[in-house]
Amino acid sequence: MLYFVPTPIGNLSDITLRAIEVLKSVDLVLAEDTRTSKHLFDKYDIVTPLKSFHIHNEHKVLQGIIESLNAGQSMALISDAGTPGISDPGFLLARACREEGIELQVLPGPTAFVPALVVSGLPSDKFHFEGFLPHKKGRKTRLKYLASLEQTFILYVSPHRINKTLQQLIEHCGEERKASLSREISKIHEEHIKGSLKEIFEKIETRTKLKGEMVMVVNGVA
Repeated sequence: MLYFVPTPIGNLSDITLRAIEVLKSVDLVLAEDTRTSKHLFDKYDIVTPLKSFHIHNEHKVLQGIIESLNAGQSMALISDAGTPGISDPGFLLARACREEGIELQVLPGPTAFVPALVVSGLPSDKFHFEGFLPHKKGRKTRLKYLASLEQTFILYVSPHRINKTLQQLIEHCGEERKASLSREISKIHEEHIKGSLKEIFEKIETRTKLKGEMVMVVNGVA
């Protein structure tokens, strides 16, 4: 059995009782960064062994994990924050389990784009989740496509790319397109900046200490 277990995106109290139970009961926990996960484990007295599983080693260790699961070992996969497989490692492992007939259970839990979408006040009955844009090749093509969507679309953006991303969104969507920028969700310094793309850019362009991944929610084309 393999469990995908969501972990808090901010406040460590944002975890379900079932998630804690699973993390305590399995034989091994696969973690994106074992140092980050150790903070969560210490808080809830979880002593299950941790093993690294991240974007840089998932191809290398995948077969060994599948062999251990087939041998009867139970495991859980966690990312640094949120639900594994959503803009985080997990897809390759989920696909391998499906192909091998290994039972996979995904627990419900935190995902950053959901609170960002709801708090934005933008239409949420239909939306497009894009995740991270390509850094170079294909980036303009994706931006052009997103700008043409009628429904709200959602991006994940790193702090050092937010100014560039906002400038590109203004270029493709127009400076008056309504949007919302969320950062530090569920943390002490949680912040949501709403307005037009131009207004959001003007509020953050000179800020140099923005930290943490951000969620950009943009209104669809009128």
